[in-house]
Amino acid sequence: MTTEQIILFTLFGTVFALLLWGRFRYDIVAFSALMVAVVLGVVPTQDAFSGFGHPATLVVALVLVVSAGLVRSGAVFLITRTLVDASRSLRAHIALMGAVGGILSAFMNNVAALALLMPVDMQTARKAGRAPGLSLMPLSFATILGGMVTLIGTPPNIIIAAIREDSLGAPFAMFDFAPVGGAAALAGLAFVSLFGWRLIPQRGGDTTQSNDVSAYIAELTIPPDNKQIGKRLAELTEAADKADVAILGLIRDGKRRYGQARNSVLQADDTLVLEATPEALDEFRSSLDLAVADSKREEALNAAGDGVEIIEVVVPEDARITGKTAQSIGLAWRQRTVLLGISRRGTRLIKHLRQTPIETGDILLLLVPRDTGNDVADWLGCLPLADRGLAVTTNRKVWLAIGLFAAAVMAASVGLLYLPIALGLVVVAYVLAQIVPLNELYDHINWPVVVLLGSMIPLGAALEASGGTELIAGALLSWTGTLPAWAVLTVLMIVTMTLSDVLNNTATTIVAAPVGIQMAQSMQVSPDPFLMAVAVAASSAFLTPIGHKNNTLILGPGGYGFGDYWRMGLPLEIIVVAVSIPAILTFWPL
Repeated sequence: MTTEQIILFTLFGTVFALLLWGRFRYDIVAFSALMVAVVLGVVPTQDAFSGFGHPATLVVALVLVVSAGLVRSGAVFLITRTLVDASRSLRAHIALMGAVGGILSAFMNNVAALALLMPVDMQTARKAGRAPGLSLMPLSFATILGGMVTLIGTPPNIIIAAIREDSLGAPFAMFDFAPVGGAAALAGLAFVSLFGWRLIPQRGGDTTQSNDVSAYIAELTIPPDNKQIGKRLAELTEAADKADVAILGLIRDGKRRYGQARNSVLQADDTLVLEATPEALDEFRSSLDLAVADSKREEALNAAGDGVEIIEVVVPEDARITGKTAQSIGLAWRQRTVLLGISRRGTRLIKHLRQTPIETGDILLLLVPRDTGNDVADWLGCLPLADRGLAVTTNRKVWLAIGLFAAAVMAASVGLLYLPIALGLVVVAYVLAQIVPLNELYDHINWPVVVLLGSMIPLGAALEASGGTELIAGALLSWTGTLPAWAVLTVLMIVTMTLSDVLNNTATTIVAAPVGIQMAQSMQVSPDPFLMAVAVAASSAFLTPIGHKNNTLILGPGGYGFGDYWRMGLPLEIIVVAVSIPAILTFWPL
């Protein structure tokens, strides 16, 4: 073993140990290791930052922006609002949510897919009166499984494709992962939905999380030419229940209707009085294409030009608006701001929102011109609450967003465009169409992941250049002895899975993929089966909450303990190996 190899193995061992310890964030650990490697001379200075321009790093960043665009456009609401029903049995709910999560995560980042569906799953659990922990882990596992199917579904697949391009001259295409990843995903989803969920320990979980978010008394207006015109108010109940919104009444011509409101035939410019969280309010508004205000206030908002955003502020005793109404202080015409809702410690409000005197301690939900939230809060004399990422869904552009993304996927899958270029064009189009606001463009990128990839790629390249991966491959081959190729593939998958369960799956992929290539070359067989084995195994982190970000996301809301994951995760990993090896040998023969 050379000095260079010793240094690199020591660095990788230190990185993995620190990642497992979890005291320091993974991007800081990886970047520090890269800097040490440069100083010690094992990574050339000119290659130190080559990972940040690597296609794998760019695709991961672009996918996150595209995912945000699909959310902002209402594409995800379009898919989920017609499918979720709290009256379904737990098994049917897990199967349906797993299928939706699997499909979504195949075409968008699987972490983003879970982040979108987790609130839906928790709301459904609350409505059904069951602990969210019974369905969150199956949903997490489903989104991880779905990511195996396509190139862009999960970072390990992107990295594998990039390593194949560097080593063999051509990357894997968009759907090259589908035969093996799809077989593993289908088998895994079947297990999770039919039997696996029964292995989850019965825990209460965070059943109050939805209630911790303030429920507002809010108003939405029926614009001219809306499809709801001519319907009775009672006919909106089903849509309201799906969005977890309570319809409290109707305002017409400035007057609140009471007993007869449910049977009232809706007219243009009617105002619905609702009780909902900000997220539920946005979902309800998007699903019925309602307006946030009357036409005059909408014009004031549109005059801002750069779009709108939602903020929440709490009213102190000395605020400008305390004891006054939004109408009396000219909130709409002075600040181009709409009062969307008021939260007053569970009190039901009976007046029009803009005519309701504001009290100390009220929480206001405001729709403001973009980048003016702090100025509006200061003008009101209110204290802004922590940003919870609230956004206004631009559902009028839903088909444009879907069409642009679908065209990019098709162009990349048939070889017309290089995937990073295709995704880059989608991002540019989303910005130009204001699907993703320009000033939010970089907010949707998970920069720690970018730094992790940008740092680990040069380290992985240095390990391979030094002969380190060849050394690991030789060790694995010596351990497997004269075993047949399928057995060697199985050992590689198990070792990779084990690493991925305790380390970041991107770091595991960067190390394991070159090892697989070296093993294949030593056996004088095609490296593609080995790369596929690494791709599936690196994504199969089901034993711990630290192996995959999705598992970490559900840890608190599901009320899980560290040792709860293996109960369903261990048999699932065994199933993935059992299904993947025959599929690899069938579709990617040695």
